[in-house]
Amino acid sequence: MTSSSSPSQDAQSFADKSRTESLRADALMEEDVAWSYEIDGDRDGDQFDRSERAALRRVAGLSTELEDVTEVEYRQLRLERVVLVGVWTSGTVQDAENSLAELAALAETAGALVLDGVIQRRDKPDPATYIGSGKAYELRDIVLETGADTVVCDGELSPGQLIHLEDVVKVKVVDRTALILDIFAQHAKSREGKAQVSLAQMQYMLPRLRGWGQSLSRQMGGGGSGSSGGGMATRGPGETKIETDRRRIREKMAKMRREIAEMKTGREIKRQERRRNKVPSVAIAGYTNAGKSSLLNRLTGAGVLVENALFATLDPTVRRAETPSGRLYTLADTVGFVRHLPHHLVEAFRSTMEEVGDSDLILHVVDGSHPAPEEQLAAVREVIRDVGAVDVPEIVVINKADAADPLVLQRLLRIERHSIAVSARTGQGIDELLALIDAELPRPRVEIEALLPYTQGALVSRAHAEGEVLSEEHTSEGTLLKARVHEELAASLAPYVPAAH
Repeated sequence: MTSSSSPSQDAQSFADKSRTESLRADALMEEDVAWSYEIDGDRDGDQFDRSERAALRRVAGLSTELEDVTEVEYRQLRLERVVLVGVWTSGTVQDAENSLAELAALAETAGALVLDGVIQRRDKPDPATYIGSGKAYELRDIVLETGADTVVCDGELSPGQLIHLEDVVKVKVVDRTALILDIFAQHAKSREGKAQVSLAQMQYMLPRLRGWGQSLSRQMGGGGSGSSGGGMATRGPGETKIETDRRRIREKMAKMRREIAEMKTGREIKRQERRRNKVPSVAIAGYTNAGKSSLLNRLTGAGVLVENALFATLDPTVRRAETPSGRLYTLADTVGFVRHLPHHLVEAFRSTMEEVGDSDLILHVVDGSHPAPEEQLAAVREVIRDVGAVDVPEIVVINKADAADPLVLQRLLRIERHSIAVSARTGQGIDELLALIDAELPRPRVEIEALLPYTQGALVSRAHAEGEVLSEEHTSEGTLLKARVHEELAASLAPYVPAAH
């Protein structure tokens, strides 16, 4: 019989092990910190103390934990309790904190309760555990201290980083991409929206499937003739469970792509119908929660869902509107963009975002009250480039002007040549914006004067609906119409052009 160790010996060995781990963590922490110094003679720049630079820096004001006990208890029942962690590789500490604050807003939108947030200053994320091995153990202590059940990382983690960090912190680890996909899954309402989100989730999940221990084979190799049971090179294990799962996911992805392609055809037919009627189109694009749906409602009275949440709109809403001069056009509300929008999400939503590429004018909405509006503008333009809408004219609409800092508004209006400050909430600047849309929309090319008999009332109506009527006079012979129209309508009006013209 083997002798078992006493509880006191167990405790002693556990303490020794913890001490060893702690020493190893300290050593690794020292290794992790590889800073690039800007040497100026003997002066080493305005640097933090080494230990302060290496530390996990707590970001203030991120916690959304509530004081009211009953409400806290209720939220604990239904919400995941999360700690956020980011790696600050470039820019100022303010940039890093803004990025983590946005992650906190994303986590809340997904239905989480943010308990704490930390950032670590590094040249680049650690290839093994994202924040460095020593810091990962410190993060585990923060998780234990706060009672969190999930860690959310402000970046896209490789499958290896995800597994290694989970092994250290002992709770679920989620990266920014998975969080955004989760929000999209919650907000997708239409069949197409749901299909696009499912496709993006499967693309994300495929390389991250994790086999627990040795997965047993689901089937044996193909059996051939003879008593030995299998032909040459066919014996041995068949697919493991993880391989079966991967194959099923790939099959499902192929099916989803076919379905999305079919749905795209239906939307393309509607778009062609609008083009045939020569109705100009305006797309509202912008950062998530910049106020795009509020602006659409203000311009058209559409009654679209308006919610102070990230990604409240996923399914494109197209509404008909009229300019002050009476020209008809369509307004399309699109999916909100966000910094580092996952690439496969852009791919999945490419069909939806084509509304932007096919429009005659883009209203690029930016939140004027946001701490870094220029960053939002840059992030949206990157996605607009991805969907191939580089040649479409753009008006920058600086929204929430009633809540923005006047100096920030002045700066944005100076930097962005083609811009206007509005407030969708109060209606400030909306009339000026409508006039600007009217001026920017493409005008029909052909200017024509025609004398239409009163029996041709349908052509007069078409000139009003599809063109721009400059003057209209009712004479004894018929309606004398001077208008700008497109080529197709000009051909229909040609027989009625007076001979002198």
